Amino acid sequence: MKLSSLEKYEEIVIQIHNYPDADAVGSGYALYRYFLSRNKEVRLVYGGRSKITKSNILILIDELKIPLEYINTPGFFLAAPELLLTVDCQYGEGNVQHMKASNIAMIDHHNTGRESDDMCEIRSNLVSCSTIVYDMLKAEGYDVNSDISVSTALYYGLFMDSNELSEVRHPLERDMMDFLRVDNKLLNRITHANFTLEEFETAGMAMLRYNYNESKRLAIIKAKPCDPNILGLVGDFVLQVDSIDLCIIYNENPDGYKLSVRSCRADVTANDMAEYLVEQVGSGGGHLSKAGGFIGKGRFQEMYGAMSIDTYIFSRSEAYFDSYEVVHADEGLKDTGAFSLYAKKDHTCGYVRTLDFLEPGMECKVRTFEGDVTVKASEDIYLMIGILGEVYPIRRDKFEHKYTAGDQPFYMDFEYPPSVIELKNTKKYELLPYAKQCTRNKEAYVYAKRLEVPVKVFSKWDYEKYMHGGVGDYICYSMNDPNDIYTVKKQIFDVVYVPASSDGKDL
Repeated sequence: MKLSSLEKYEEIVIQIHNYPDADAVGSGYALYRYFLSRNKEVRLVYGGRSKITKSNILILIDELKIPLEYINTPGFFLAAPELLLTVDCQYGEGNVQHMKASNIAMIDHHNTGRESDDMCEIRSNLVSCSTIVYDMLKAEGYDVNSDISVSTALYYGLFMDSNELSEVRHPLERDMMDFLRVDNKLLNRITHANFTLEEFETAGMAMLRYNYNESKRLAIIKAKPCDPNILGLVGDFVLQVDSIDLCIIYNENPDGYKLSVRSCRADVTANDMAEYLVEQVGSGGGHLSKAGGFIGKGRFQEMYGAMSIDTYIFSRSEAYFDSYEVVHADEGLKDTGAFSLYAKKDHTCGYVRTLDFLEPGMECKVRTFEGDVTVKASEDIYLMIGILGEVYPIRRDKFEHKYTAGDQPFYMDFEYPPSVIELKNTKKYELLPYAKQCTRNKEAYVYAKRLEVPVKVFSKWDYEKYMHGGVGDYICYSMNDPNDIYTVKKQIFDVVYVPASSDGKDL
């Protein structure tokens, strides 16, 4: 769905969910300003049994002068609008007060089984609805940063829904962190107005009731129902204990269980642990040191019956440590007997010389779905762009051995345009304008095997973390460099590689 497709409606009511949080308010307000700029008659509303009481949300609304209306105010009357646009929620769900409308559209990041169509934009792979709105506004050519109240509202929406940015995982979310203009004075004020004295007491009681696994240096803590940010506050404090490297905090709410993970272990990132804990029963993700997730009660009961959430968290976290292997590229692979020889299929991909857009010696972060990897621009460093939009650095000598460079431009449509961030000036460069086509050479081969157990690879490149390969993915190493070890997602490997015979001829 495109926002411009909704401009055929003259009367638009934007409805956010009951008891609105920062993400709902921020994304709803940004859309309100967009449609106002298109000369539409637009209102921003919410319902529920009571009005907003959280101090940080009230400050946000007051300082940014957000015209948010409460439906159940005495004397409030709202006739069925021409278009009802629900934001950070979906029409018909229990957390949205029912309203009649001639036409209904939705923008949301929660997974309820509904899919995107001409009147719905549902992206459950993103941590906040503000991120979806940010991307949709950019697609319409709307300058989000032209009004700092809009950019601040979107940033704070992401900030709060990602547990103060600890659960950010998508390149779009990292772009928001880097490029949105923010009223830092206001942000500082509202981030210090999140908790009540009662919630402060909840945090203190939670820390007194910890469980400790000495061999894993792991603390597990159950808290009373509270604002999700309390969990992160507890985790940040607990991780400062000298004998704790990993902390899981969780609590129950009406719809399920919210959890927060903190880690300072090199071989256990917080986002991996969070994703493991919510696998098949919820959603989660985040950063290397901070992450979080949510487990839905219905799905949990369907999968685990009468098992308590406490038993699940304890047993699942214990199983995590036996669920993967660790590979250090500089040490090589201990056993390569199960590996087979593969060659890349004959297809065209893209490459970019780092000196085509950066000065020698300038550092940049390569923004990939695997995470950010830092490289220094030089005539010896190229960037590859795969057919699914994957980006990775490659040294010039290896590129020239594996590929034949062409002069024709390389372009494909990707979900997220491949890009890098120049670190000194925090400038973003999209790679496709500089990309040229290249084809693989017949003599370029890799050894690979399908993973039966997840693996974590600490590669030769300066990645922020290990490269993770799940069951069904592949671990590979170059035929000419046994220390050039990396993982490849199954969906990419099946498209890109073909088996080769032992004499180096494709089968």
